[in-house]
Amino acid sequence: MGLEIFWTGFAEDQLHCIFKHYQKKAGNRIAKKLVDGIFNEPSKLKIQPEIGQIEELLRDRELGFRYLIYKKNYKIIYWINEDENRVEIIDVFDVRQYPLKIRRSQ
Repeated sequence: MGLEIFWTGFAEDQLHCIFKHYQKKAGNRIAKKLVDGIFNEPSKLKIQPEIGQIEELLRDRELGFRYLIYKKNYKIIYWINEDENRVEIIDVFDVRQYPLKIRRSQ
C-alpha cells in the first residue's frame, strides 16, 4: 500500500509543546529523544495503517480515528485519508490528562 505519513499543524504544535515541557523538566537531549520517538512511531502505518485501535472517545466523529500508544503515555491519533493516499496524524495526546480533553478541536 505504501501510504504517506502527514502531520497536521495541530499535531506538530502538540509535539512542540511536549518538547518545550520536557526541555524545561529534563533537558534538551531527553526532550529531543522523546519527540523524535513520537514522530517516528507512525512510520509503521505506511504498510499497516489499520494496526491502531479505534479511538472510542472520537467514535461519534465522521472520520474513523485510530491511535497508537507511544511509551505508555502518548496517544498518536490518526485517520486514514484514502482520497489522498496518506495517514493523517491529527493529535498527540498525553493520556495522563483528563480523558475527555481528547475531544478538543483546533
